[in-house]
Amino acid sequence: MSGALGRVVRAGVGRRRTQTAVMVLTTLLSVAAAVLALGLLVVSSAPFDRAFARQHGAHLTVEFDGSAVTRDRLAATARAPGVAETAGPFALVSVRLRGEGPVPPGFEPPPLTVVGRSSADGPVDAVSLNEGRWVRSAGEIVLEARALPPGLVLGDRVTSGTAELTVVGIASTAGASADAWVVPDGLPALAGARQPAFQMLYRLTAAATRAEVAAGREAVAAAVPADAVAGTQSYLDVREAAQEDRGAFVPFVAAFALLGLAMSVLVISVVVSGAVSAATRRIGILKSVGFTPSQIGRAYVAQALLPGSVGAVLGVALGNALSVPLMAEVAAAYGTGIEPIPLWVDLVVPAAALAVVAVTAFGPALRAARLPTATALRVGPAAGGARGRRIRGLLGRLPLPRPVTLGLAAPFARPARSVTTAAAVTFGALAVTFAVGLGNTLVAVKADGDPNRGGDVTVRTVAPPEPGEQLPGKPADPVAVAAATAALPGTGSVYRTTRTQIGVAGLKGGAPLVAYEGDTAGSRHTMVAGRWFEAPGEAVAPTRFLRATGLRVGESVALSEQGRTVRVRLVGEVFDLGGNGMVLRTAAASVASLDPRYMPAVFFVTVAPGTDSAAYAERLNTAVSPLGARAAVTEVGKSSVILAMQALIVMLTVMLVVVACLGVFNTVVLDTRDRVRDLGVCKALGMTPRQAVAQVLTSVAGIGLVAGVVGVPLGVGLHSWVMPAMGRAVGTTIPPADIDVYGAPLLALLAVAGMVIATAGALLPAGRAARTSTAHALRAE
Repeated sequence: MSGALGRVVRAGVGRRRTQTAVMVLTTLLSVAAAVLALGLLVVSSAPFDRAFARQHGAHLTVEFDGSAVTRDRLAATARAPGVAETAGPFALVSVRLRGEGPVPPGFEPPPLTVVGRSSADGPVDAVSLNEGRWVRSAGEIVLEARALPPGLVLGDRVTSGTAELTVVGIASTAGASADAWVVPDGLPALAGARQPAFQMLYRLTAAATRAEVAAGREAVAAAVPADAVAGTQSYLDVREAAQEDRGAFVPFVAAFALLGLAMSVLVISVVVSGAVSAATRRIGILKSVGFTPSQIGRAYVAQALLPGSVGAVLGVALGNALSVPLMAEVAAAYGTGIEPIPLWVDLVVPAAALAVVAVTAFGPALRAARLPTATALRVGPAAGGARGRRIRGLLGRLPLPRPVTLGLAAPFARPARSVTTAAAVTFGALAVTFAVGLGNTLVAVKADGDPNRGGDVTVRTVAPPEPGEQLPGKPADPVAVAAATAALPGTGSVYRTTRTQIGVAGLKGGAPLVAYEGDTAGSRHTMVAGRWFEAPGEAVAPTRFLRATGLRVGESVALSEQGRTVRVRLVGEVFDLGGNGMVLRTAAASVASLDPRYMPAVFFVTVAPGTDSAAYAERLNTAVSPLGARAAVTEVGKSSVILAMQALIVMLTVMLVVVACLGVFNTVVLDTRDRVRDLGVCKALGMTPRQAVAQVLTSVAGIGLVAGVVGVPLGVGLHSWVMPAMGRAVGTTIPPADIDVYGAPLLALLAVAGMVIATAGALLPAGRAARTSTAHALRAE
């Protein structure tokens, strides 16, 4: 009997070539989408966790005021409640290191946190050497890989004031506790007359949540004199910063993955169960020649698994191929090698897909095989044709062409099949709505998340390098540029910004600072909370800065530069995606006492009403070019991350829509086969091929319209949930205005998406039905 079963399997696969192809494509796209989504989720969350566990990273890094506490008192904090292990105290100082090579005019290196540490090993936050060796004597330094200045290599020399150091090693630390390390005896030369701070590294008994880390911080602070804690850093903030833009992929990829899995299960079920149900008469023939229900069930499972296996194998290959550019993005974000999709994902996903195929095929086949043989033999393709006759009669009274009313009544003849078709189209409409919302929000986020894009015209005081030159020329005099701009007709408001890196207590490496001068009314900024700064001593900061420092709007933050300190009050939380979400913005007068070294200035000009921006930019460029500056119309910058996200959105949406269309295609093929005699009768009575196409398309258009009306609000709801999650994943808060991107006209247009998906899936079988000859249709059983 096994040989007979094999012939049944091969015959079944050969006879249903269209359904076999649909099953291959459906499984292929479903498996590819699932492999891509699940693989990205696994790989994107693993690098930091693996490195942190390997290096025994610090849950809490605390900087102490060196003049307020002693080393012995700090060592005693190891006995604070909740502390499991400690390392330190280590002396710490913030310096600016300069290399030996040429640098652009006006460039000021950022402040780096240098720690005096005698060994790379330790019970907490061990340092991994990537190149070279650990420091052995004063005059040597090991640099953290992410803090390595451009062009600097092992063996180069760097200076800070009068201290000169040789780079003997390049290292990495998951805990991000320092930017560089020297031997403890080498730190006084860098500190000069300043009092070094102290650093302690803690591992806590409970550190899974921010509340638990905060409790550990409070316990440590209680064990030292008041005001001894200068700043703290939680490993959760480091982890969040390490994930950065890659974390934004996770929520919407997860949403697409769930959509894809649900739609894949549904469509595979529709395709497989439909194929089995269409073979009820053939199952009756098999029973009449002696096959048992169990054998018939196994035969149809094998018929489904053969094309399903081909689709699963091809889907794994496609998913891995599509993952290559995404895995490269992950590697760039974490500074690791490119990691392929884990092998277990390539095994589990197709296995799960084939399990769905097997379960879906076995159930209908077994039910059909349990029918009495005579009943199964009587079931023909026209079965169920009498259903919905009353509705067909009611619709026939409408003033519509007869093919249209016949098409509108067709879904009621097989309501179960129509429901599954509507579900597939609903998922497709949901995916399209979700994708459109994501795309619109990403465009809005890119524009609103860039406060550096201000005014109508931008003037840069450093002109691009001339041909053959590696570095730009000398910066233009900002006073002369300001005068030339103010004298030009058509100038409205003008403000300028200068950028530097400033020290922030407790924040390793400090933070970027943008100082404003002039009329900032033309600046483009979007506030999440609070307001824009208006007076000296006020500042605004993005969400990630507030989280990293533990500050809130209304509180003050201490800024430092080479021993000079000033405090500014945070009056607003600004939506800012630049500088890793750590840019502090304030008036230049607020930090004037620090005497910081700024980068060359940038002017932003808002033209007067009625002035053409392009023509004004040309005239202004003519006026400032002799000074060494360049003027151009302000443009929105491009983000490689957002472009990659948009490409991924398009790719996943197309895959889901194609899967939905395949579900509709399969349903329409089954319906046209079931009703082939009805079609032959209609053609014999004078129905033209065009009317036949209209009847078939109308039978799914109504389903598509209803599915679109249901899918659109579901897509809007999914978008309103995913976008805030994406913002939280990258350490920011997306403004509500950038999430609410659906207007009434767009929603109305999206509601038609279901009908478009349904009719697109029905086009091929509709054309095939129209080409079927009348004689062939009337001869069909």
